[in-house]
Amino acid sequence: MADNHDTVEMARLTGDVVAFAERAGIWHVLLIQRRWNPFEGYWALPGGHVDPGETFREAAVREFYEETGLQVQRFGEVGIYDQPNRDPRGRYVTGAFWTVLHTLVPPTAGDDARIARWLPLAWVLRERGQIAFDHPRIITDAARRVDLPTRTDAKGTR
Repeated sequence: MADNHDTVEMARLTGDVVAFAERAGIWHVLLIQRRWNPFEGYWALPGGHVDPGETFREAAVREFYEETGLQVQRFGEVGIYDQPNRDPRGRYVTGAFWTVLHTLVPPTAGDDARIARWLPLAWVLRERGQIAFDHPRIITDAARRVDLPTRTDAKGTR
């Protein structure tokens, strides 16, 4: 059996936010359209790299604001995502968080986001091929944490 203890793998840390809001009985999730590769033009969760001295949560809050212009104080934990090959740039580990807003607050795209937009949750889960990285899995996990519908044939209602 090979001993892999001498191999060092460098991992980059990121924080992502899954923000939900409901309008007219339909749940939405706030996504950004990526400005850069990988996955340029694809929809993704607001988030990004953890800066030195930051926690996953601090990075997620900062990146959420930088990419959407929205400030949110209340976050719950979705989980840690560390599957090898989840990002084509190399080893990335993300701490993901969820929040539920009372209304679809208009976002303002900034930083790495070309567009920031509320999209119906059912559409996002159905159109997984248009969503970057493993973000459909993170969105599904977050929706389950807050007891939202995750069936792709649903209209996003409870």
